[in-house]
Amino acid sequence: MVIAHAMFDESALQLATKMRSGPGQWLSEAVAAFGLVLTILLTLRANSSAVATSVGLYITAAYWFTASTSFANPAVTIARAFSDTFAGIRLADAGPFIVAQLLGAVVAMLVCRTLLPCQPPDGQ
Repeated sequence: MVIAHAMFDESALQLATKMRSGPGQWLSEAVAAFGLVLTILLTLRANSSAVATSVGLYITAAYWFTASTSFANPAVTIARAFSDTFAGIRLADAGPFIVAQLLGAVVAMLVCRTLLPCQPPDGQ
C-alpha cells in the first residue's frame, strides 16, 4: 500500500477517515462475502483453474451492486483502513465490517455444503 500511495503522490502512511457504518453497509458486506466465498467454492468444484478469474469478475460486479463497495474480506478491510482515499474505511468502523464478512462467509459455506454435499470418491 505504501508503494501505491507513493505512485499517486499521497502520504506513504495514512489512516482512513471515511466513515462507513450502519446496517445497510454491514448487510452489504455480508452479501459481498457470501457471494465471494460461494463463487470460490463453486468454481473450485466446477473448474479450479478458473478461480482467480471468477474472483476478479465477482469482486468487480460486487463493487457496483453493494452499498459498501465490496471489501468482502477482512484483509481488504484492514488494508483500506490505512488508505485515506475514497476507498478507505475508518479503523473504528472496520470491526462490524469484519464480523459481517465472517457471517457471510460462514453462511456461504453452509449453503454450499447443503446444495453440494461432499461425495465419497468412487469405490467407497
